[in-house]
Amino acid sequence: MENLDIVVLRTLKAWREAGQRALLTTVVRTWGSSPRPVGSIMALCETGAVVGSVSGGCIEDDLIAQYSKANAITDSAPVRLKYGISADEAHRFGLPCGGTLELLLEFNPDAASLAELIAMLEKGLLTQRSTQLSTGFVTLKASDAPSDLHIDEHQLINTFGPEYRMLLIGAGQMTEYLATMALFNGFAVTVCDPRVEYRGAWSVAGVTVKHDMPDDLVVSFHPDRRSCVIALTHDPKLDDLALLAALETDAFYIGAIGSRRNNLLRQQRMIEHFDQTEESLARLRGPIGIYIGSKTPAEIAVSIMAEVLAVKNGVPLPRDMDVAHAKNTHEGPPIDPSAPVCFTGR
Repeated sequence: MENLDIVVLRTLKAWREAGQRALLTTVVRTWGSSPRPVGSIMALCETGAVVGSVSGGCIEDDLIAQYSKANAITDSAPVRLKYGISADEAHRFGLPCGGTLELLLEFNPDAASLAELIAMLEKGLLTQRSTQLSTGFVTLKASDAPSDLHIDEHQLINTFGPEYRMLLIGAGQMTEYLATMALFNGFAVTVCDPRVEYRGAWSVAGVTVKHDMPDDLVVSFHPDRRSCVIALTHDPKLDDLALLAALETDAFYIGAIGSRRNNLLRQQRMIEHFDQTEESLARLRGPIGIYIGSKTPAEIAVSIMAEVLAVKNGVPLPRDMDVAHAKNTHEGPPIDPSAPVCFTGR
């Protein structure tokens, strides 16, 4: 499943190329609680078709009622709208108590400009889109770093990023669950497994499957700040070098499945055989996931996906949700690493 922004932009481009009138709506400000964050986009066609969202549905209904009428979408300058200013409006539009949001409506965006933006995103470029509020004229440029949406009396500047990417090492059952969740959360997913017996049973549509050695694929994958790398094989021959290669990149999340003991052994191997230190391994997560008492592959995948999303969204997790600390509290400290190794869930 593609990133929602890409879906909105592609659909809007198709409408405009077909000669249909349409508008692009962006959430530019919020006060109090609001259903969608700043930067969220929605496109509306003159037929009443909608893709994307700016609220829980009520504001979309109001926009459809206003702009799906004949000749309602004109070639005019962008318009700013506020919803939820009064208690009555908040109730009418289904906004949370005290919630207010401001939208910018751009009428009949240029199809060629939309195509250029989509092409830049497909190349993996972080792209800044600037809209002049007096004319609706749009300029695009590649950006070096993500930035918050900015709007003033002259222009709207919204930065669009390429898809978030997830590289999963190992094509086992848990990988199928995690890959499916990642797709639904807008990640482009690549699975790497050189073992033909595992790849042969792969069945998740929309996932790119590779047979390279994982460390080689990490290098060619070029993980950036919108990428995560997760090792799921329990096999040091496949996981260790790939994780070390990932630590040399800007990936926002790097982790490996396994018990507390497995994680300790992995760190010891990397320090003893690969000249790593505790400091150089600080970004390597393990055991991965948040502690929800999960045991089955599907439940463990839920815990991992939840942690990935928390890190992606910049939400700090309390220590009591961290697997290692939580299990120490509930089950006691880890056993000596020289003891037999067994797998435990989240």
